[in-house]
Amino acid sequence: MKKLLIPLLALLLPAAAAAGPEVIEVTTDRLSLVLGVGRDGEVLLHHFGGRIADPAPFKAWKSYRRADHGTDNRACPTRGGREFREPALAITHADGDLNTELSYVSHATKRLGDGVVETRVELADAKTATAVALVYTAYERENVITARSEIRNGGTQPLTLENFYSAALPVRASKYLLTHFYGAWAREMQVDHTLLTHGTKSISSRKGVRTTHTENPSFLLSLDTESFDENAGEVIAGALAWTGNFKLDFELDEFNTLHLLAGINPYASAYTLGAGERFTTPDLILTYSFEGAGGASRNLHDWARNHGVRSRGQACPTLLNSWEGAYFDFTTETLLRMIDRTREMGLEMFVLDDGWFGSEFPRNDSSAGLGDWEVNRAKLPEGIDFVARYAHEQGLKFGIWIEPEMVNERSALYREHPDWVVGAVGRDKPRMRNQWLLDLTNPAVQDFVFGVFDRTMQLSPRIDYIKWDCNRHVESVGSAYLPADRQSRFWIDYVAGFYRVMERIRAKYPHVLIQACSSGGGRVDYGALRYFDEVWTSDNTEALSRLFIQYGTNLIYPAAVTGAHVSAVPNHQTANTTPLKFRFDVASAGRLGMELQPQQMTEAERAFARRAVASYTEYRDLVFGGDLYRIASPYDPEGFCALMYVSKDKSRAVVFAYCIEYQGRTVKPQFRLRGLDPEKRYLLTELNVDRSKFWGHGETLGGDFLIEKGINPDLCKLYDSGVYYLEAR
Repeated sequence: MKKLLIPLLALLLPAAAAAGPEVIEVTTDRLSLVLGVGRDGEVLLHHFGGRIADPAPFKAWKSYRRADHGTDNRACPTRGGREFREPALAITHADGDLNTELSYVSHATKRLGDGVVETRVELADAKTATAVALVYTAYERENVITARSEIRNGGTQPLTLENFYSAALPVRASKYLLTHFYGAWAREMQVDHTLLTHGTKSISSRKGVRTTHTENPSFLLSLDTESFDENAGEVIAGALAWTGNFKLDFELDEFNTLHLLAGINPYASAYTLGAGERFTTPDLILTYSFEGAGGASRNLHDWARNHGVRSRGQACPTLLNSWEGAYFDFTTETLLRMIDRTREMGLEMFVLDDGWFGSEFPRNDSSAGLGDWEVNRAKLPEGIDFVARYAHEQGLKFGIWIEPEMVNERSALYREHPDWVVGAVGRDKPRMRNQWLLDLTNPAVQDFVFGVFDRTMQLSPRIDYIKWDCNRHVESVGSAYLPADRQSRFWIDYVAGFYRVMERIRAKYPHVLIQACSSGGGRVDYGALRYFDEVWTSDNTEALSRLFIQYGTNLIYPAAVTGAHVSAVPNHQTANTTPLKFRFDVASAGRLGMELQPQQMTEAERAFARRAVASYTEYRDLVFGGDLYRIASPYDPEGFCALMYVSKDKSRAVVFAYCIEYQGRTVKPQFRLRGLDPEKRYLLTELNVDRSKFWGHGETLGGDFLIEKGINPDLCKLYDSGVYYLEAR
């Protein structure tokens, strides 16, 4: 029967193409993505942008391209035939054929839920019986469309995938301004703007794990302009839901068409599919805004809160984390006194960070203990439940730190399972932070990592929150588990193993809050956020640095997942000293927490903390669920930064404003509060001050005035800042 499959497909495909529909439309409330089936059965991508009520004219659409100059814009460009651009799909077939030629077979649309519609377009290669499904999911109210590919080997022999991007998107404009992200540890999500020229611009990671410190699998693309605009213009934004190596390609060809490819990085990742096997790519999340970058961000944030993030916008508690206040040096008494201060300052949770475990190899510094997840009784003789119970008795939640994917050489785990460490056989295994990475391609390691989480939860029934850390990336890649001819699967199978572990954890512990910490912002992606409630945005807690880091992060990811802490001064990363109010005003624009030793604060500082935390809890719903309007960027030369969160009904808002350069006695800011309702009147109150620096404090002002003229608080000294609450009257 299998022998008949390929000739049968060869007979059916031309007929299916000829009889098939000529236009396939994927729509949201404001957007259309339009595919067309050509005379030869090729599936073309005609349009992604504003909604088109009647796409029928695309049946007659002609590009006027000469065939000998290349193909029209395919929905899934493949290697072979006349395709000369970088292919979304490249396969070496069992007979050595490097070509894949896909034709339309069928398509189907189904509603997955309220406001969510999936369209599957089935393609196949008649010669090899390779089948590909292009899957588009439209989130109608959020104006987001996700795209992925499902590749199936329908033949009788193995094939090798060499490129396997999630989606291809051709875009036509006069200019293309790419906004993307770069950085390093403690400098994540720095923003870069690049005017694209002919050729290819690539954004990629080859680190395997902890991939988003230096780049991020997301972008914004401003069309027909050379300048980045928050409020006007057409902008495409996208993010890949993948927690491993990624690649974004932007290829501007001789037709002045920009071809976007996004997906798993094919670097050293040739992937063999046996007969009948299937490979599914991660989702590429796309939106299109007519209101500049701000509109694109708000679309992504709505999608994330409603569909894409585990927490669904639920507020994570305010907290005190023990790390910068105690590091590895603590006792039970140290923790109990920190818990007392946590309660006194009005915070809602205490989190015990690194250093609580290890018996034979106690975790008193970073050189030992990882892998041995039993309580260090010399440090905490009463155990974890004693501390967690005390926190609950004070009316607090309790959280704890783990790093289950890692192992120290000085550990019982490494002594028993050296073969579980990632590394090339017969080569040196480089250490990073004195540790190695465990091989999650191995099912036994997956069981162990799940067991670390499971056993940690058994330490106390009062554990509400897990901080999951990951403090290194892949080096000297290799797996003792994978056979020699499958080593190139490591990069993908590691992430698949990680996701399998997280699926098991979420099945057993659906309600525990989990933070993705990866030396700070090393796992900031929508793949991880399916399982995690928030991210630790950066190990850099210094407020001025955080303005830039949080600005970049919130271009793509909502404030609801952005962990932001007030820490001690001089700051432990930068040695900078900033006022306590400035630190609180910056951290309050995300999920507010503290990370210091409260015993070292003065009573006046603790009193201010109580005041700031209390006001934050009153407007927190705006930060977590409101629409974000960026008013002034920290990158602007004026030296001011401001942002605003507005409730969906525009009845309430909170504005954060900062001075980050000394302005002398001359320059004052003017912040226009776009996003309010011009028909409403708002009572404006400056929070957490005894004497306001704005004449409008306590005044009721018209929405039109606040939009068109704005506010001009007297912020002129370095680190002056203000938080302004507006409520419609």
